[in-house]
Amino acid sequence: MLRTKEEQLVEFKCIRNGNGDTEMHKILNGAEELYGKGRLFNHMILAPGHSIGEHTHVGDNEIFYFLKGSGIYNDNGNQVRIYPGDTAVCNDGELHALVNDGEEPLEFIALILY
Repeated sequence: MLRTKEEQLVEFKCIRNGNGDTEMHKILNGAEELYGKGRLFNHMILAPGHSIGEHTHVGDNEIFYFLKGSGIYNDNGNQVRIYPGDTAVCNDGELHALVNDGEEPLEFIALILY
């Protein structure tokens, strides 16, 4: 299978009561394409000033791999500045959030696994 960039589903959604919408390019489309091992594999873009609200993961974990921009990642209440090349992991039972406090879009890959 090959899915070109033009064939990817793109959604704009406010995530977990964050500020503004997150642009989500679906690399794979849900649990079926992840063989039941997860539910999300997206290229995400947060515009300056936008955020993903604080939330706890239950029964899954989420991995962010940062590509462009910078921001503040909430790692279980610890505020950490992130840069391209950084990886953040939020395991089952942990909480996280993300804010783009920079002047350019914050781009990252998000993967949620069971």
